[in-house]
Amino acid sequence: MERSQGDPAGLDLGWWCDDAGMREVQELVNVDDPAWPVLLEELSSTSVPVEVLPGDAAVGRASLWQLQVSARSNLGGIVLNCGGLLVDSGWLRIFGSPCGIDPVELPSLAEVNAMPSTFNPAWRPGAGLVVAHDALGGVFALNGGNPREAGRPGEPGEVVYFAPDALGWVALGAGHSAWLSWIFAGGLEEFYGDLRWDGWRTDVSVLTGRQGLSFFPPLWSAEARQDLLATSRRPVPMAELLSLSRDSCLQFDGTDPGFLGAA
Repeated sequence: MERSQGDPAGLDLGWWCDDAGMREVQELVNVDDPAWPVLLEELSSTSVPVEVLPGDAAVGRASLWQLQVSARSNLGGIVLNCGGLLVDSGWLRIFGSPCGIDPVELPSLAEVNAMPSTFNPAWRPGAGLVVAHDALGGVFALNGGNPREAGRPGEPGEVVYFAPDALGWVALGAGHSAWLSWIFAGGLEEFYGDLRWDGWRTDVSVLTGRQGLSFFPPLWSAEARQDLLATSRRPVPMAELLSLSRDSCLQFDGTDPGFLGAA
């Protein structure tokens, strides 16, 4: 899975294609073929370090109802059954429904996407649903129903990535389920390439779920591109990192990347 627009054929478009009308939460949760057991089997066989965080069932049910996603999907399975997935010592944070009120823990999918506190059938996730952040301030999102209108590449339901080193979105040519399988198969190692340095795992492992790494000079600069090791790094709130990326996009080419998550 490269950082270029892939062939959208055969994508798992998931909940964007569900036009059956609003379903009650029981219909979404109580399904004959839930995805979670299958996903756990895949997790048990991966060599990639993945920590499954404990979840809050009530938050998960409310999120499924708001998203109108069933537990048959991997997206629904994660949101319903766990607090999120920490991949590669927290380099990648895939959002779920965490339990507890510790402010430094990983935020929920509902919080990151600014979902309403009570069910609102009129709410939609705008240009796309943010499903994960990485420690660099990169954002993985599922495209909404009209990516071109939102100024994003790819097809509806396709996973796209906001790259902090390029200050723009790229389509990954896969839906949510295929994206997860690619991660568990070790795809992140090649995807991030030269953006990982000696000792990155140690640097990342001390971050909280609401922090990322700020680089100076920034990742998009010529200096960082030439020699990443010449940069300095420090933990900052993820919200600050995302805001800086958005401001940089507006400053340099006047393009607003849109919503990057309310972390």
